[in-house]
Amino acid sequence: RAATSNADEKDNSSSSVSRGKINALATGNDLANAPPPPSREVSAESGVLEDDDESPRSSSLLIPTIGRAGAINEDEVRSELTSDGEPSESDDDDDDDDNDQYDDETDDDDSLFDIDDADLDTAEDSEFAEDNTLQSIVTAWKKTPPLTQTYLKVCFATSLWGYFGHGNKFPPSLELKWKPTLQRMQLWRPLTAFFNLGPIGMSYPLTAHFVWTYMGTLERLNHDKPYEFWIMVLTGAVTLLSAYAALQLNPTLLGHNLSTFFVYIWSRYHEGLDVNMFELFNTKAELLPWFFLAQTFLLEGEVPVLDFVGIVVGHIYHHYKTSGLIRAPHFLVSWYNSDAATGIRNKYKDISADFGIVA
Repeated sequence: RAATSNADEKDNSSSSVSRGKINALATGNDLANAPPPPSREVSAESGVLEDDDESPRSSSLLIPTIGRAGAINEDEVRSELTSDGEPSESDDDDDDDDNDQYDDETDDDDSLFDIDDADLDTAEDSEFAEDNTLQSIVTAWKKTPPLTQTYLKVCFATSLWGYFGHGNKFPPSLELKWKPTLQRMQLWRPLTAFFNLGPIGMSYPLTAHFVWTYMGTLERLNHDKPYEFWIMVLTGAVTLLSAYAALQLNPTLLGHNLSTFFVYIWSRYHEGLDVNMFELFNTKAELLPWFFLAQTFLLEGEVPVLDFVGIVVGHIYHHYKTSGLIRAPHFLVSWYNSDAATGIRNKYKDISADFGIVA
């Protein structure tokens, strides 16, 4: 440990005494007078400790011995200081080795408990998942196109009116009845009947979300020419009413039947797209309306004639639209591009910005 031979003898003697004390504490008084272990030296070439029997050992074996000896007798530690009161270079090396060993033990503990920042972030995310879901719903509602948003608001308002004023039934004055419509000139009934999404209950949010999804998507796809979407809704509603009158049907949930029309148009827009059904299986988008038709039959136990009429009307509209026979009238296009429609036009410009289109 030192440059002179006298310092070597002193160091070896001090080390031997320290190890003797440690062995005495570990094994009992019977070993207190045992001869000290043979001195060890660090090989400069190999970097390992060498005993008298020339069997190499790792230099890290000496680290805990020196540390424990120092904890037992502080005088022995002080004896290893140099003449100017500073620790020797070998002591600094031993301290560094102690720190390295402590760091290794700390790393072992971390790996034992398997704690990392990613796990903590995941826990925080799951804790606030409900808040994030609510925030995402609010954000999606703010981005809902204007006609879809207005339609859902009116549907919910009329449903609340029926819930509090008519025992959770759709207001009778808004239902589709041809006799009062034609004889008493209650011409609002064919329009207000489409606001009926059913009574408020477990199925109401599902139906509202159904309409929100498909109607909103179609309106967003026509963000550059929203008047084409308006004509789509008007054509679908008028054709449904005409078909029900011709077939002498008395529909009540016209809002649900209109959503079937939207689903068919949506499926033709996205032909070939894989759609996940309730995280159970995938199907093609063009089969989606038929899947909902079968679902209605299985859940309600009756042939869904009204939904089937919605699919037929959707097919008729898609055929004539792709043939160029259904177009928005010129006066509607002119009004949309005039200063009178600046407010509504700005709302659709915001939707166009989501598509990366700046008008």
